Amino acid sequence: MITAIKRTVASVCLLGTCSAVHADGAAQPVDPALVAALKQAVENVSDVPEQLDTMVWLARMSQGLSSQVKDPFYRVHLLRLIHDEAIHAGLDPELVLAVIQVESRFDRFAVSSSGARGLMQIMPFWKKEIGHPDDDLFNPRTNLRYGCAILRYYLDQKRGHLSDALAAYNGSIDRTEYAGRVSLALRDRWQPLITE
Repeated sequence: MITAIKRTVASVCLLGTCSAVHADGAAQPVDPALVAALKQAVENVSDVPEQLDTMVWLARMSQGLSSQVKDPFYRVHLLRLIHDEAIHAGLDPELVLAVIQVESRFDRFAVSSSGARGLMQIMPFWKKEIGHPDDDLFNPRTNLRYGCAILRYYLDQKRGHLSDALAAYNGSIDRTEYAGRVSLALRDRWQPLITE
């Protein structure tokens, strides 16, 4: 898949004239800077070596995820992907877990009423925007790469203000419900597993 991604690099359209449909159903112009950040993230593929602290993290998070992802092999594989993609984007992996919990409840085949797909509920228009029309948003690594890049972009844009970044990610700007649900999942479910 990495080779397929690299093959499509030559034909990229970074025009900000397309529009995205946000959670409230309103069309919003696509931010060219976000398109560029997402394109760079999708094309910047590297492996993160597994350290002892990563293995401890995997074990703890696997316990927390066992009720939602029954297959232990897929669960550990998914957690590795989440950890790698979060670290690659400069995000806390627990935050990504909280976003996924709220967005899709860890259903990699989830599709929202607005057409968002996969674990982090990525809108398909992003594939065309960055010149990767063949990317599979139901593929966990691809979905996580997109979602983490988008979330990182909004965190940077909102100067680290998590609630504002989450609202922008979800397309629910000026509303606090979504950010509150993610923050609650982060605080009550994922952060306590780190300190056990």
